[in-house]
Amino acid sequence: MQRVLLVKTSSLGDVVHCLPAATDIAAHFPGCRIDWVVEEAYVDIVGLHPAVSRVLPVALRRWRRSLFQRGTAAQVAAFRARFDAEGYDLVIDVQGLAKSALIARLARGERHGLDRKSARESIASLTYHRVHAVPWTLDAVARNRTLVGSALGYAVRGAPDYGIRAQPEDAPWLPQGAYCVCLTGTTDAAKLWPEDRWGALGRRIREAGMSCVLPAGTQTERKRAERIAAEIGAAVVAPPLDLATLARVLAGAALAVGVDTGLTHLAAALGRPTTGVYCGTSPAATGVIAAHACNVGDVAKTPTADAVWEAARAMLDGALAGTAAS
Repeated sequence: MQRVLLVKTSSLGDVVHCLPAATDIAAHFPGCRIDWVVEEAYVDIVGLHPAVSRVLPVALRRWRRSLFQRGTAAQVAAFRARFDAEGYDLVIDVQGLAKSALIARLARGERHGLDRKSARESIASLTYHRVHAVPWTLDAVARNRTLVGSALGYAVRGAPDYGIRAQPEDAPWLPQGAYCVCLTGTTDAAKLWPEDRWGALGRRIREAGMSCVLPAGTQTERKRAERIAAEIGAAVVAPPLDLATLARVLAGAALAVGVDTGLTHLAAALGRPTTGVYCGTSPAATGVIAAHACNVGDVAKTPTADAVWEAARAMLDGALAGTAAS
């Protein structure tokens, strides 16, 4: 196997869940060239993986908003021109959506994807040369690894290895000493954890000798983070940050606690002790998966601050014990 194209465009959590598949390919086919199509917002994350030779940014979200504006057609043509002129041995649509299937069709090579019962949009399966059945009972990381392994002819074994590393951020606004990144924001209101519980957790974190850092994207998230910081009593609400900088902030954290959002999954992928807090979604499907990661709560089972703290402390203690043993 010489050239493989992965199509996994969005969202951030989905992209992170696909990183172990790239690690698997590199392990089974040393020297294989792996290209990856991803939404432009997530290019920096895929670029952290050393096995990915070339990241091909696509701007479907932006193009949909400016479909008839001047210049969009030229941008689409430029994207198509970036595909490897020699084609690929395999083109694997790991997304399973109509839009990702259309992208896969632009590349030359044998197209693989999920069968109609496994894909999120069954129509996508009609565009592939070969389809693969992947059980919905598997978690998101395992589904990606299983599909790619089936397409390339190997069995998936062992724990997932996300394969990415980032240099910790060195910024004057970051607190001195150990800090915990509290990922409090998400666009889905059902996934939000109550602010008073964040406050109680933050005070526990402070008592343990760590500062709290609260990233915030939108204005709504920033106002929420500021209210939670006031509940904690002393916490840093991060300035607006791009995704690459956020990855470095996460890489330097002693601990990360977050709701079901892509940044929480990214923290775990970067090897940080991470606790996912679940309220409106189930961790059985999209839980945080890594050696020093755990999930607390479930649909309609909002966890208490005490439960989250006990889980987070266990992850932190386990990571520290592993470091001491090595």
